[in-house]
Amino acid sequence: MLESSPINLPLHGGHAPSYLIRRMVRLSYAISKVIVAEFGQQEFLRRLSDPLWFQAFGCVLGFDWHSSGVTSVVTGVLKQALNEDVHSISIAGGKGKKTIETKNDISKLAEKHYNLSSSKIDNLLYASRMAAKIDNAALQNGYSLYHHVILFDEHGNWTVVRQGMIPNNKMARRYHLVSDYLKSFVSEPHAGIISKCKSPETLNMTSIDSAENQKICVELTRGILTT
Repeated sequence: MLESSPINLPLHGGHAPSYLIRRMVRLSYAISKVIVAEFGQQEFLRRLSDPLWFQAFGCVLGFDWHSSGVTSVVTGVLKQALNEDVHSISIAGGKGKKTIETKNDISKLAEKHYNLSSSKIDNLLYASRMAAKIDNAALQNGYSLYHHVILFDEHGNWTVVRQGMIPNNKMARRYHLVSDYLKSFVSEPHAGIISKCKSPETLNMTSIDSAENQKICVELTRGILTT
C-alpha cells in the first residue's frame, strides 16, 4: 500500500456553490483531457488512485483542501466533466443512495460507450463489489462508508474511490484501489488510504500480517477446525 502523510478530512455539511462547481467542471475537463492525451487513460486512473494527487487535484480545481467534501465534489465534478468521446473514461456510483446505483451504472456505461466484452464488464462489477466488501468487512476500523465510485476506461482498467466517516469525531477516511497495482483483493489491496487519525483498535484482515488469521477463518468455515 502507498505510504502517505496524513491529511485532515473533517466532515463538513452543506453544498459547494454552483458557480464554483461550474468552474470546476470546465477546469477538470481540460486538465483530464491533457493528461489523457499526453499519458493515456490508464495513467489518469493511476493518478486518481494516489490519495495525495487526488487531494492536490481538488485544490487545483478550486475546492477546499481541508474538507471531506473534496472526495464527493471532485468525483461529482468528474462525473459531469468526463466525456467518453474525448476522455474514454466513465464514472459510476456516487454518494449516499447513489452508491447502490453503481452496478447498473457500470453495465449501462460499459455497453453504451465501449462495447466491452461480458467478461470485462463482469471484472468491473467484481472489482466494485469486492472493494465494498474489503472496506466494509475485511477492514474494520469504525468508519461507516457512504461514498463509492468506480472510474474505468475503454479497456476495462479501473480505479475505485471510497470514503467513510465517524460522526462522533466528525472525521472521514478515504480509500483508493486501482487495477494496475492490485495483486490480490485479500492481501494489501489498497493503493492508498488517507486520514488524519490512526485507529488503534482496527481489524485489518487484508494485511500481510493477517495471513494466518485468514487461513484459520477459511478452515473454520469449512469445518476443518473447531472452536
